[in-house]
Amino acid sequence: MKRYLYLWHRWLGIGCCLLMVLWFVSGMVMLYVGYPKLTPLERLAHLPGLEGCEACMPLRTALADGAGKAPRSIRLASVGGLPTYLLDDADGRTRALAARNGRPLAVDADRVLASARAFSGEVPMQLQGRIEEDAWTHTRNLDPHRPLWRVQTADAEGRLLYLSSQTGEVVRDASRRERAWNWLGAWLHWLYPLRGGWFDGQWANLVIGLSLLATLATVLGILVGLLRWRFRKPYRSGSRSPYAGGFQRWHHLAGLLFGALVLSWIFSGLMSMNPWNLFGRGTPLDLAAYQGASWDQALPAGLEADAALRRFRGAGLRVRELEWRMLGGAPYVVGRSGSGASLLLTADGETLRELPEERLLASARALLPGVPMQAERLDRYDFHYYPREEHSMMGYLERRLPVWRLRFDDSRHTWVHLDPYSGAVVGVLDDARRGSRWLFSLLHSWDWLPLLTRRPLWDLWMLGGSLGGLVVCASGCWIGWRRLRGRRPKRR
Repeated sequence: MKRYLYLWHRWLGIGCCLLMVLWFVSGMVMLYVGYPKLTPLERLAHLPGLEGCEACMPLRTALADGAGKAPRSIRLASVGGLPTYLLDDADGRTRALAARNGRPLAVDADRVLASARAFSGEVPMQLQGRIEEDAWTHTRNLDPHRPLWRVQTADAEGRLLYLSSQTGEVVRDASRRERAWNWLGAWLHWLYPLRGGWFDGQWANLVIGLSLLATLATVLGILVGLLRWRFRKPYRSGSRSPYAGGFQRWHHLAGLLFGALVLSWIFSGLMSMNPWNLFGRGTPLDLAAYQGASWDQALPAGLEADAALRRFRGAGLRVRELEWRMLGGAPYVVGRSGSGASLLLTADGETLRELPEERLLASARALLPGVPMQAERLDRYDFHYYPREEHSMMGYLERRLPVWRLRFDDSRHTWVHLDPYSGAVVGVLDDARRGSRWLFSLLHSWDWLPLLTRRPLWDLWMLGGSLGGLVVCASGCWIGWRRLRGRRPKRR
């Protein structure tokens, strides 16, 4: 049996070791340079101030021409210098209506360039046309905006801008630095060379399959390493490892020291793919019941765009974006500044920083009707609610404090996180998703507050472990190469 373990580890290792080297090298890059994204704060910071809304048509009038569609959310922002209503529909698509006449916004080349200039300033830029997908736009949350307009700018960061063909908004930026490092980082780590072409439809299955093989090779390596180690009586050389020196000894010793960490990273990488829908897709919430009414009712005059902007301006908030929301049938509007600060304006003209607790929690019970609910206000981060750096994989998520955690007594033990500054649902966790928190986020990124809040302790742990894993895999590559060369038939 031991012989078969050795053989399985040898040949699985030969097949996987180079891939694992690439994973460790690219993973170290991703610790500091993530896949390009446009975070909510970046988007707000680049929006111009909302001006000239005195001539904006009433929101209800603009909605009347919506072909019977009830939007899930409504925003007002400047797109290419024009105040624009942005209607997010339930199907994930976004409609753009010119706020001054309610007509659908034509997203042509001129509008795209105007929007790009509003984002980057008056710098030289080149419109590169429309694309479906490229190396920096593989993420699925861009699907509602495809095809994407691509604009190359000559600003200090050499940004590529990607703009929605539906609304004209900038939905992603990729700086020269991000693009350069990501060829060695996320593009390799997530095996994006396999995206597109013949492999595209099978990309997820390929990643899952390769991760499974690498996990098995690592498990077998740990077993073989322990079997070859003399815990009681050393070998004749006096060493407890059978390998006197060279790469085999390095591989054996590094494998014993870092094998468990290598296994945790490879296995958690597999878990990141949600193989076989292991973690489900989250508990479905009744957001319509939470909202409590549709947008076909008359909007109070005090919540129309011009009136809301005047109230926010009087409260000292320079608004970049307005968002109309509904809670328990009562409308209100959220104003956001370029720094991410926000205020609320209610239908009775009251300006608030947060939604009243009683109103928010009473409406929240409708998210899972008839299910007992307990509410907890979090004033500090914990294991399940915490921020990450903007460049990290989860860096696009806003994690403001305080936040409300609602615990529902349903079969999935669902938790819902509510943002009191806007009333938005900012997170849903059930038993399966909490399992993913342990098996992916913790084991892969070591998102553990005692480490995250004590930099550079987290950096030392991640870099030290990655270098140890790299030694294991790189020495395995050398051993495998020597093995394959030794099996070549000799020339006569």
